[in-house]
Amino acid sequence: MMFLEFFVWGSWFVTIGSYLGGIGFNGANIGSAYLMNNIAAIIAPFFIGMVADRFFSSEKVMGVLHLVGAVVMYYTTTVTETATIIVLLLIYNSCYMPTLALVNNISFQQMSEPDKEFPKIRVWGTIGWIIAGLAISFILAPIFNNVEATSVPLIMASIASVLMGLYSFTLPGTPPKNVGEEITIGDILGLKAIRLMKDTSFAIFVLSSLLISIPLAFYYAFTNVYLNDLDMSNAAATQSMGQMSEVLFMILMPYFFVRLGVKKMLLVGMLAWVARYALFSMGDGGAMVWMIYLGIILHGICYDFFFVTGQIYVDRKAPRDIRASAQGFITLITYGIGIGLGSIISGNVLDLFTEDGVKDWSTFWWIPCLFAAGVSLMFVVAFKEKKSENEEV
Repeated sequence: MMFLEFFVWGSWFVTIGSYLGGIGFNGANIGSAYLMNNIAAIIAPFFIGMVADRFFSSEKVMGVLHLVGAVVMYYTTTVTETATIIVLLLIYNSCYMPTLALVNNISFQQMSEPDKEFPKIRVWGTIGWIIAGLAISFILAPIFNNVEATSVPLIMASIASVLMGLYSFTLPGTPPKNVGEEITIGDILGLKAIRLMKDTSFAIFVLSSLLISIPLAFYYAFTNVYLNDLDMSNAAATQSMGQMSEVLFMILMPYFFVRLGVKKMLLVGMLAWVARYALFSMGDGGAMVWMIYLGIILHGICYDFFFVTGQIYVDRKAPRDIRASAQGFITLITYGIGIGLGSIISGNVLDLFTEDGVKDWSTFWWIPCLFAAGVSLMFVVAFKEKKSENEEV
């Protein structure tokens, strides 16, 4: 289940920027296309909280959503109008994003010791994402010319979504868990966690999470476009190196957490973004290609050290009765608002540094680099940690 869930996402999310650029989208339009994923991330909790958790079994809802999503994704490959594609991507993402919560719910309800069992299951999602990238580069690329700039990866996502949809109906029955309960919009958005903002350090953490998510969108939306613009072969497979490093650093996190503590872990994660974009700016497809490879491999530190450590920090700061709400709040701040703003900003920045169809990638990557450096400086000066927040994980 986890393998297929993230294979679907990895099949289209990495390369769609190159595809859209090939059919005439400018940077702002590509950013808007990625924004649909962020909007859907905000919509998803409403669907889960108001519908799925109260009326229907998770496996059945997931099956229907994947089958509908498969049809929408396939139809997206048949049209070229900018507005139509963006609307279709909003519909598709609105089908897909709720399934991320549903696979977790199905998993947890079948486990007796989720803390020990879930990581071993969830890692197969990352493997699915990696395999999707490898399949594009080493199976589809020899068959289809310039495959990453075509609709073929999107069609692969559609086929995988059909498989996932059908498979979902064979999963163990997972009935709705909040039948008859009153759930408010504030509960869904995690607004109960706002009271934690009275703690200055937590407020600085939330602000830093929001701001550091903006340069993250530059990577998600335009790395594949960048690599293909440099005529690098097997760009999708190259990007999967980031997920490989994510698995490695996830395993090493407990070791680093004990020795560095919360503040240093978060800071190292943010500085890794600074280093990544500097490497992208100075790298090229020739003698300096190693810089690009290194920048991609840094994904494990970028993501795990900041976002995973952040989830641990939130769990420890929040009282037990609002922990779920607090995690929902920080997800809204990062994946919803932060990356959403970044999707808009990154596309417009690329257009600003594009002249006669030629993109000034070096200058483009310096923008998120300097932005991330500024956020890191603010964080290191303003954030204060307590010894109790550095317990072993």
